[in-house]
Amino acid sequence: MQLKLDTRTVDGVTVMDCSGRIIFGEETSQLRDTIKNLLTDHKRIVLNLSGTNYIDSGGLGTLVSLYTSARNADASLKLANLTQRVGDLLQVTKLLTVFDVYESEQAAVDSFRKAA
Repeated sequence: MQLKLDTRTVDGVTVMDCSGRIIFGEETSQLRDTIKNLLTDHKRIVLNLSGTNYIDSGGLGTLVSLYTSARNADASLKLANLTQRVGDLLQVTKLLTVFDVYESEQAAVDSFRKAA
C-alpha cells in the first residue's frame, strides 16, 4: 500500500496523517518533500502514524532526517499513535529516546501548549 499523507490543523498545530508504508523510495521522498515544505511556515508538526503499518530502514532514516531538519528550522516534529509494530521498531532501534512520542494525537497537540 502506497503512503498517503493528509495534512490538517488542530489547535494551531499541523497534523499529518500517514497511512500506508514508509519505505525507501517514492514514499520517503514524498514524506520528506511534504514535511520540508511545511517547515517553511509551520513550526509545530505532529506525525500521526496510526495508519502506518510498516517502516523500513530507509523510512527510519527519513524520520531521523526530518526530525533534524525540524530542529534546525527551530520547529518541533512529534510522533503520535504508533502502531504496535512501529513502536516496537523504534524501541529496538533506540529511536524512542530521540523522538517525542505520544499515545494520542491530542496528547501530542496538547504538549505544544504546555511547552509554550
